[in-house]
Amino acid sequence: MSIRIKLGVSIVTLALASAALAQTPAAKPARIRGDIVSLSGDTLTVHRRSGDTVKIAVKSDTPVTALKNIKLQDIKPGSFVGTAATTGTDGKLTATEVLVFPEAARGTGEGHYAWDLGPQSSMTNANVDQVVQGTSGRDLKLSYKGGANSVTVPENVPVVTFAPATHDDLKPGKKVFVVASPSGSDFTAQRIVVEKDGVVPPM
Repeated sequence: MSIRIKLGVSIVTLALASAALAQTPAAKPARIRGDIVSLSGDTLTVHRRSGDTVKIAVKSDTPVTALKNIKLQDIKPGSFVGTAATTGTDGKLTATEVLVFPEAARGTGEGHYAWDLGPQSSMTNANVDQVVQGTSGRDLKLSYKGGANSVTVPENVPVVTFAPATHDDLKPGKKVFVVASPSGSDFTAQRIVVEKDGVVPPM
């Protein structure tokens, strides 16, 4: 396989994996967060944060990716980001994590919608128009089709971007974030983000 083809495959894989943070409410995905118990054949067993254990079908072509830490200062005007945030009593958004999308995935899941990380949690996938240094971090001025908002990113909030991973990285004890298609009590993985090199999926 040539370097050009390998690079193309990597970009496409990252673009597909970025949809893990970009599912619209209409798609009604199951977002599974937890620790890997085992991967046996095409079945991934995950112990969820909620305390139960689920089995997820994983196909040979299911995209798997990891994350790597980057700095808050790496977010520049023109970046396309996905940020989970909570809404304070003052109505302002404070980020709980920020993902900087690869350029190949620009526009994926663009918009602002409810998220399931906790009460008053939301997700905004948008272009960064402006970065302003604030008293409690950096304020990102974001715009997306149909709207705009501002999110404060504290210094201690995880800021990540995608990194390569394979099915071989789905090892017991590793934390995962899985976007899956539910069918009754069964699940089929659409995208998997796995812990690698100590970087845990913060989404």
